[in-house]
Amino acid sequence: MEIKNLKKTANRILKAIKNKERIILYGDADIDGAASVIILKESIESLGGNITSVCFSNRENEGYGISKIGLEHLKKFTPALLITLDCGIGNFQEIDLANQLGFEVLIIDHHQVLSKVPNASIIVDPKQKGDKYPFKELAATGIVFKLSELLLKDKITKALKENFLELTALATIADMMPQEQENKVFIEQGLKTIENSRRLALRTSFQMELFKNLDYLNQKVAKLISILNIRDLKNGMPASFRLLNSSSEEESQEIILELLKKNEFKKEKIEKIIDEIEWEILGNKEPIIFIGSDQWEFGFISLLASIICNKYKKPTFIFKKEEKESQGAVRTPSEVNSVSLMERCSEYLLTFGGHPKASGFRIKNEDLDKFKKCLIENLK
Repeated sequence: MEIKNLKKTANRILKAIKNKERIILYGDADIDGAASVIILKESIESLGGNITSVCFSNRENEGYGISKIGLEHLKKFTPALLITLDCGIGNFQEIDLANQLGFEVLIIDHHQVLSKVPNASIIVDPKQKGDKYPFKELAATGIVFKLSELLLKDKITKALKENFLELTALATIADMMPQEQENKVFIEQGLKTIENSRRLALRTSFQMELFKNLDYLNQKVAKLISILNIRDLKNGMPASFRLLNSSSEEESQEIILELLKKNEFKKEKIEKIIDEIEWEILGNKEPIIFIGSDQWEFGFISLLASIICNKYKKPTFIFKKEEKESQGAVRTPSEVNSVSLMERCSEYLLTFGGHPKASGFRIKNEDLDKFKKCLIENLK
């Protein structure tokens, strides 16, 4: 049994390659999104296709998933096949705009599907209605790995398959997908070769002194993921994509050392902000934690939400306030589905989506209080 529309997607991409159509890859800016983009990009290029542009979501400035700003930047390439990776399933208005601009949109995502789906040409998401694929908890990279096998067939070399499995293993662990069934297989196979990977960035990373001092492979992988998880966009490209795509040992080491410096700075800042939040919520009897500031860096809010949620065991909404809008990260205990909860209050949101226990949102500042009140009412 196959994931719904996966073969249809492979055939559409093969047609685009054959007809020399413009192909644009639009990924989420985390490890799962970056690895998905790399696997699909290298698969298409192996078949002689050309990727016209690669674009990543900028959550801080543009919101969750595909954005109008991103589409306006890309419209000069229309007509084109626009493939979203690890995002898109909640971007209804943005997909409508993409269609109007002249894109044909293929969505490849693994996030929770809302009450409807966007008006894309093809949608691949194991969680969508009518998908009978038995395992629903693949990372986006796991889905794209399967797509690469359909695209390349007997042209997928042992080296390329190993490398794609390494990226899939990393992304599956980083995205905290359950390490069972197919995910367990991906992780076991991918980690077999990762220390001696043919991908220069991975091999170089594990040869660095800070990795050699770690005794176990799982420690080294966790260290690498913590580095790749640092939010640092340059020229629109996230750190994870820049590092995994680096072409020399010097470049790889330079990126890693730069990110490690940022990580030390981040730790100090996080500790101070946690103190601020705990002082602010002291004595709070509300069933949720809902707090934001215009002083916090956007790159910190996901980690802040995770730390506060784990400590206080309450649905936690942490947001960075801008002049007119706020961007938020959500973390919830296992008994609360954050996406379903926000869907009940979606009238106040500009965009939202993600996983049941880890998601994000964008909202106008004028609607923050109404959104909070709605969340509390629906949680009860």
